[in-house]
Amino acid sequence: GVERERRKGTGPKRGPAGIRTFALTGLLGGICAQFGGVAIVAVGAGFIGLAAIAGYLRELRDGGDDPGLTTEVALVLTFLLGALVHSEPALSAALAVAVALILANRERFHRIARETLSEQEIHDGLLMAAAALIVLPLVPNEGLGPNQALNPFLVWQLVVIIMAVQGVGYVALRAIGPRYGLLVSGFISGFVSSTLTVGTMGARARDEPKLLRPAVGAAVASTVATVVLLAIVLAATSPETLREVLLPLIFAGLAAVGYAGLVTARMMRTKPSEDISLGRAFEFKTAILLALVLSAVLIVTAALNELIGVRGVTLGAAVAGFADSQSAAASAAALADSGRITPAAAAIPVLAALSTNTISKAVLAWGAGTRRYAVEVCIGLAIVLAAAWGGWAISQVIG
Repeated sequence: GVERERRKGTGPKRGPAGIRTFALTGLLGGICAQFGGVAIVAVGAGFIGLAAIAGYLRELRDGGDDPGLTTEVALVLTFLLGALVHSEPALSAALAVAVALILANRERFHRIARETLSEQEIHDGLLMAAAALIVLPLVPNEGLGPNQALNPFLVWQLVVIIMAVQGVGYVALRAIGPRYGLLVSGFISGFVSSTLTVGTMGARARDEPKLLRPAVGAAVASTVATVVLLAIVLAATSPETLREVLLPLIFAGLAAVGYAGLVTARMMRTKPSEDISLGRAFEFKTAILLALVLSAVLIVTAALNELIGVRGVTLGAAVAGFADSQSAAASAAALADSGRITPAAAAIPVLAALSTNTISKAVLAWGAGTRRYAVEVCIGLAIVLAAAWGGWAISQVIG
C-alpha cells in the first residue's frame, strides 16, 4: 500500500488505490478467511476484482492511455494474501514482501526487459528453461545399452548443467564489462570447450602480438573452468567418485588459479582489448554434441569394462579425454554410480581423461599460437597436471 500510494499521483486523475485501500483489502481477506471459509473468500475476491476493474476503467476513461493493470492485480493479490494469513502466516508474509519488491522495482524491471536484454538472450533463456523444465522431466531415467551404462536422464541432466554454467558465465561477462575481456571470456569459454579456447587464444596471440599475455591468461583461465566443470559434472553423476578425486581437483584448481593470477599480474601493464564479442549465452549445439559424445563414451567404456575389466574403463576414458575430459570422466563416474566399478577405481580414469585432454590443449597451443604463447601455456598446463597427480598420490598416502 505504501508503494502504490507513492505512485498513484494526486488530483482527480490519481490512481484508484493507495495505502488505506490496500491495508483494508488485506484485512478484509483475513476476516473472510477467519469467519466465512472458502465460499466467503471467493465472494470477497470477486468483489475486490470487480472494484479493481471499475478503477481500471475509470483510469482508462480519465487518462486516455492504457494505465496498466499492475495496481488492480496487486489489489486482488493483497486480498488473497490476507486470506492466506489465516492458514500460512509465514508464507503470506514472504509473498507480500516479494510483491512489494516487484512493485518497487518497476523502472529497473522495465529497463532490463526493454533495453538490457536482447532478443537472442531472451530466446536462449527460454530454450534453457524448456530443456530443464519440459524435456528433462520427460526423459526416461533408466539404464540402456551394454551393462545398462547409458542413462538418457543423466545425459540430458548434464546438458542442462553445462548450459546453466555457460549462462552464469555469460551474465558475469556482461556485468563485468570488457576491461578484462580476454581473461573473463577465456574463463567463460572454458565451460564450453577449454581445448578450443586454448587454440582460439593462440590464434589471437599470433595475429595480435601485443595481446600475448592476455591470451595466455585467458588460456590458463579456461583450464580453471575445466576443473570447476569437471567437479560439477562428477557431483551430478557420482558424488562418491567426486570425493575420491576431490583432493587432486583442488590441487589442480589452485595451481591453475595461481598460474593464471601470475600471468594476470604480469599483463596488468598491457592495455586490455576493448573489442570483445559477447556472443550467445550458451551454445545449444555444443551442449547437444557433448551429450552425444557422452553417450558414445558410456557405451564404449562399458563394453571395454565387460571385455577386459577396469583397465578398459581407463583406456576408454583416456582415449575419449583427447576430445572432452568431462564426457570421459562422467562415463567412468556413471559406471561407479551404477555399481559396475568402485568409486576408487573410477578415480584413475577421471585423471587419465584430464591428462589426455591436457595433451590436446598443448598440441593446439603449439599448432595455433606462436612459440612463446605455446611455451607459456604449456608451462601452466604442466603445473596443473602435476598438481592433479600429486594430489592423487597424497590422497593415496593419507587414505
